[in-house]
Amino acid sequence: MTWGYLGIAVIFEICFALSTHAAKGFTRLWPSVLAIFGAAGGVYALSLALLNLDVSVGYTIWTGVGGVGTVVMGAILFEEKITLTRLLSFAAIISGVIILRLTSV
Repeated sequence: MTWGYLGIAVIFEICFALSTHAAKGFTRLWPSVLAIFGAAGGVYALSLALLNLDVSVGYTIWTGVGGVGTVVMGAILFEEKITLTRLLSFAAIISGVIILRLTSV
């Protein structure tokens, strides 16, 4: 269940980042509420994953996969551009995540 908690934490992280953008400096109520809920849910789910994962592995995967997911969803929802440089960066992050997953208990 450890990796499941980490996956849930990643989803909350993506939700947090996207809703923070949509909140426009926390001037819009519902995106602001969603941002706070996303942050709290992400940290809570991460804390459950860290019961069995090293913090260096769990936090790195949480932020890395959350970052990639945020960029992908930002492109879909906010029409942000995904360049070749970004794609190469995503590949590096995902490669690192895979290596961490394969070498973690």
